[in-house]
Amino acid sequence: MLEIEVPEGEGDVARVLVDTGLAHLDRAFEYSVPEELEQSAVPGARVKVRFAGQDLAGYVLERSATAEHEGRLAPIRTVVSAEPVLTPEIHEVATRVARQQAGTIMDVLRLAIPPRHARAERALTERPPAEPNPLVTPEEPPVSWARHRAGAALWRRLAAGESPRAALLASPAVDPAQDWPRALADAALATLSSGRGSVIVVPDRRDLDRVDAALGAALGPGRHVVLHADQGPQARYTAWLSVLRGHVQVVVGTRAATFAPVRDLGLVSWWDDGDDLHLEPRAPYHHVRDVLLARAEVTGAAVLTAGLTVSTEVVSLVEQGALVAIGGLTERRDAPRVRIAGEGHDAERDGPGARAHIPSAAWRAAKEGLERGPVLVQVPRRGYVPATRCAECRAPARCPGCQGPLSLPGSGGTPVCGWCAQPGTAWTCPECDSSALRASVVGARRTSEEIGRAFPGVPVVRSGAPDVVATVPARPAIVVATPGAEPVAEDGYAAALLLDAWALLDRPSLRAGEESVRRWLGAAALVRPWADGGEVVLAGVPEHEVLAPVEAVVRWDPAWFASRELAERAELGLPPAAWSALVLGDRARLREVRDGLAELGADVVGPAPAIGMPRAEHLVVRAGEAGAGQVLRHLAALRATESGRKVADPVQVRVGPHVLDRGL
Repeated sequence: MLEIEVPEGEGDVARVLVDTGLAHLDRAFEYSVPEELEQSAVPGARVKVRFAGQDLAGYVLERSATAEHEGRLAPIRTVVSAEPVLTPEIHEVATRVARQQAGTIMDVLRLAIPPRHARAERALTERPPAEPNPLVTPEEPPVSWARHRAGAALWRRLAAGESPRAALLASPAVDPAQDWPRALADAALATLSSGRGSVIVVPDRRDLDRVDAALGAALGPGRHVVLHADQGPQARYTAWLSVLRGHVQVVVGTRAATFAPVRDLGLVSWWDDGDDLHLEPRAPYHHVRDVLLARAEVTGAAVLTAGLTVSTEVVSLVEQGALVAIGGLTERRDAPRVRIAGEGHDAERDGPGARAHIPSAAWRAAKEGLERGPVLVQVPRRGYVPATRCAECRAPARCPGCQGPLSLPGSGGTPVCGWCAQPGTAWTCPECDSSALRASVVGARRTSEEIGRAFPGVPVVRSGAPDVVATVPARPAIVVATPGAEPVAEDGYAAALLLDAWALLDRPSLRAGEESVRRWLGAAALVRPWADGGEVVLAGVPEHEVLAPVEAVVRWDPAWFASRELAERAELGLPPAAWSALVLGDRARLREVRDGLAELGADVVGPAPAIGMPRAEHLVVRAGEAGAGQVLRHLAALRATESGRKVADPVQVRVGPHVLDRGL
């Protein structure tokens, strides 16, 4: 346990941040420090204090000899743990994030600091950490960075103790020594060689396992820890404490690692900015990007965001000069060849390809690919037949009770509503009175069956929630996966089929095109390069349409698409070109809120029904750069006012470009 000496006769007053759960009381309060707690009630320690007749948890922010307020102060009841878990950096970053999101500091700290585990504290104190092996740093930039445009220069600056800020557009690589997990690990190695620590955040466990292995290979054992939400309480707190006490300086994890208290922080890095797993689903609903950029501002650390594609938010930061774009393809043949197949591009349907419901061009690519190795088939939806239509008039089949989509759970099964789970045994089409159904969208499970029949004797591997496969061997096989669940193939896939392109493009989301490019290139990057015969077939592209997302994939130019998307959003006043927020509550209250925001010059749309939230309404709020700060302060004050009045159903505020992702 860390010990901080408090001079005798000083520090009799403590400023404590109390977890009241109320927005209008989100500040520090003064308490006296009893004599028996003088040595343990150190800044950052967890304490219990009396507040409004209750014993509430809190953190000591600072100690002083005198109080700012007159009168007798209530004493601190007890010190839960003298471990100074709330560091000045975490407090400053939490304050900034809370202000950006119109939230409270304690909301942020609940996510930033894991719950205490007394056994973990005792075990880590009794067992000093083992000395890691000597760090071996290459004199020249490793191949994982030398292959990227300006990558060698970035690596050298990190090794020299500098703090560059870059956005890496990673090139696909089948060789693990050149792939993006090793690039992130080598960036941490360069930073550690300068005596500084790193925080690396990835979206999910599959990515985490890959970076964890790459860090072990680059740094050696004992030099990094893993943090993620699925760890047990003791394991997570032990890892977190080892970082706080300076035993290790490199942390990799999912959102849980974003606030890891690394000493001498020199690099903050995150992978795949566009993945929605980086978005915190709990108040104050911040993005990993917001936290890590705030940490870089507070500590002066370097910034590295990387991905196979680039989000509009990252492009906006590049255009503002906050980040420098590096990387990208130097030779088109370094990536696999991408072809388009579909009704408008390849009308021929014959042989096993017709029975498998894939275009013949895709079937031929799969057949040729199986002669060289595994073939990946990406299917946008899970299940068997997740959506159906009338077999006669093609009208969507809907549940008579809730109007949800009717799906087929298996071959020859009874249709079931995807919303209320009620069987649709008596369904008849309201347009033509037919009772026959046909597939509207084919899921991964049925695709596996059909492809298995089309390629007899070839193993079929299915990967998707909840059974996600991490890796597959280099031998021939058909791998059917949903987006984001594609296994990594040893030596890369020989070919990939991206089916039902329209299903991703037609989603009711502001980011439908951006997400389609991210999903397609994420799968295509697992395929061998063009020079080695790697081929990707994009099937199901809407007929007679020239679509920018499709063009971006064929050209392998996601940066061009993201810049185009950002320019179009700027013309329409949409995020991230414009500041945006969502205010949720009942209709009568939202009308009052709307009038107050309109007086500030904000563009307000609504009230309107909130998507996915029964009996709730929402306002969409947009503001220019000049007025965004004033609107944000108004929303924060609104929450504090309702908290002080103890409103039964207070409004909720969500801030950021993601709030409009599901459309206006």
